[in-house]
Amino acid sequence: MKNSLVNMAMAGLLGLVCAVPASAQTQASRKEIKAKAPQIAAGVKAADAALTPGELAIAERVHVGQLPCELGQVVTIKADTKSPGYFDLTARGKKYRMFPVETSTGAVRLEDKKAGSVWIQVSNKSMLMNHKIGQRLADECMSPAQAAVAEALVKNPGRSMLDGPEPTASAAQPAASAAQPTASQ
Repeated sequence: MKNSLVNMAMAGLLGLVCAVPASAQTQASRKEIKAKAPQIAAGVKAADAALTPGELAIAERVHVGQLPCELGQVVTIKADTKSPGYFDLTARGKKYRMFPVETSTGAVRLEDKKAGSVWIQVSNKSMLMNHKIGQRLADECMSPAQAAVAEALVKNPGRSMLDGPEPTASAAQPAASAAQPTASQ
């Protein structure tokens, strides 16, 4: 959808330029082109900023507010009321303009491509990274909902991948019956 809007805007500008033959191009036609160029540029910019329905769905899952992180850091995330789906993130005295990016894992991912920053949010924590310098800027950041999930995982950890597969009911049955004494013993 973004590409089609950009293509339409570019075709409009090209139409203006091509509509007037080079030999007949006057100062008036140049003024017309210059007058319409900002409108077309604004259309291209709006098309680039438009989010897909999938990206807007991701934006609805972003935890906002002041999130405490490890080492006493705090990350503040605010939704941009003028641009749905966009967020203003502040950390370590720097501000980032973040937008959602779809992932294959289902994790919430926000990016500021200009700054090279990425915000990753999973069920029990979030982190801010700068992929340009290959460094974590903030880690173990948690909203109240994430803190509750992290606490539940501490109390009831899931099975480790190293534990191997869970025993099936049929495999557990013989082991249980072997441990119980029979009537003849």
